[in-house]
Amino acid sequence: MAQGTPYAAALAAYRPQAQRPLAPQTLSGEALLKAFHPDYYAGSLAPLQVGPNQGEMCHRQLAQVLQADARIDEADLAGAPVLETGILVIGGGGAGCAAALAARQAGAKVTLATKLRLGDSNTVMAEGGIQASIAPADTPQQHYDDTMRAGRRLGDKRLVARMAMEAPEVIRWLIQQGMQFDLDQYGDILLRRAGGASAERVAYYRDYTGLEMMRVLRESVLNSNIQVLDYSPAVELLSNELGHCAGAVLSSLKDCSYIMVKAKSVILATGGIGRMHINGFPTSNHFGATGDGLVLAYRLGAKLVDLDSYQYHPSGLAYPQHLAGSLITEGVRSAGAYLLNARGERFIDELKPRDQVSSAILRECAEGRGVAAGEAQGIWLDTPGVELRQPGLLKERFPKLVDLGKKSDVNPLTTPLLIYPTLHYQNGGARIDEHGRSTAPGLYCVGEVSGGIHGKNRLMGNSLMDIICFGRRAGAHAAERCHLMSHKRVSLEHLSRVRRELALAELPLDIKGPMLFPECAKPEKDSDYDGLRRNRGPEG
Repeated sequence: MAQGTPYAAALAAYRPQAQRPLAPQTLSGEALLKAFHPDYYAGSLAPLQVGPNQGEMCHRQLAQVLQADARIDEADLAGAPVLETGILVIGGGGAGCAAALAARQAGAKVTLATKLRLGDSNTVMAEGGIQASIAPADTPQQHYDDTMRAGRRLGDKRLVARMAMEAPEVIRWLIQQGMQFDLDQYGDILLRRAGGASAERVAYYRDYTGLEMMRVLRESVLNSNIQVLDYSPAVELLSNELGHCAGAVLSSLKDCSYIMVKAKSVILATGGIGRMHINGFPTSNHFGATGDGLVLAYRLGAKLVDLDSYQYHPSGLAYPQHLAGSLITEGVRSAGAYLLNARGERFIDELKPRDQVSSAILRECAEGRGVAAGEAQGIWLDTPGVELRQPGLLKERFPKLVDLGKKSDVNPLTTPLLIYPTLHYQNGGARIDEHGRSTAPGLYCVGEVSGGIHGKNRLMGNSLMDIICFGRRAGAHAAERCHLMSHKRVSLEHLSRVRRELALAELPLDIKGPMLFPECAKPEKDSDYDGLRRNRGPEG
């Protein structure tokens, strides 16, 4: 059983109040992180033994799949059909769609392969909004400064500057695609402040911003001359005679067969790793977020960054248990919702950076001031207090929150929601330049699979900006260079190097990667996903 005040007793003692004072802070931000943030849990990290990041520290669960053997070898491709394209985009979320649209607009032949359906991604689950300095009193310099400060000044300055400078243009482009934003009475875009930001800079559409973005991007892709291969996860990248990226091997879930796609360039946009449940946390992530792109890029030789840093969003639903990890947007706290322990005390400034807020919640629970609900624990998100101060705001601006309350059998207008940090975002990823190029020639990485933009902590709204800004840049750059790329021979030759390294390091060869699907999704019988779960080709 979780420690803390029992749920029923804590709820009986709760009384909604319009205003609550903030308790004095006993730990500085850095001390709070080191004492309670999951990135600092003892024993969670291990040094990588092979690959371009050899010797660097990485979370143990991620290290295992980065150092896994491939699911296939050359024999599995005998008789596999071969497709040829200019640019292969792997991933059908916001980053992949933006990259595919930009490449197609630049004249390239584009194929987009996605694990499930086009649009099934973390993008549709993003609620808070997209950050851009479009207010009269705001500037890209302030956006840059806030992003660097929130990331503990460890973000790549070139990437952060590029994103901040291009953010207003990205908003214009999205509107041109048909995206809606909430507007004030004069028709200007409404803005809210992200935790850790110095200005109201986050544009939004209710608490469905990512879903609205994905709606217009998906329609744009389907209305363009882009070949879409759905239910086709990538199981390995292809390399040419120089070791450069030359395409990928896809596994069709529809007919259980492999497909070789030869391409001049590949753009990885496979998203994050939430479904690996790092440190045993619940996750807000989409079903397919299993870190596939990191594994594929690393095996090809791409350098990764910040493999020890993950974002745990402060407001993941903790109760009821079957909805654990479901995201409640930071916009609710931006609108004035307090965080309260079981005693009804505010214990942290709700708009501090996410890593500090999550650490403060974990501290309250660890020290017995949380609320216990069976095996679950957490603290209160004081939504009734918002309703007292601004009647009707929750229904108007946060319909997804109200709907989540219905699923939870909790009315957020009258009853606080029990929340606990949820594994939300992979801060690190493949090292890229301003065009999204990885250190492996021919391979671009955009969106959550890339690293360097957010440092050790990401601001709300910067992920949606990141995926569009660098997705478009990668697509345009890859298209411009298509005519310069050629491959004499395409194969899986790079796997020979990988397997030699694994053998020399005495690492097991029976662990296969990428995961493709979380452990909870194992089929009833192995033949259901034949060729995906085992290191052999499909039968028949």
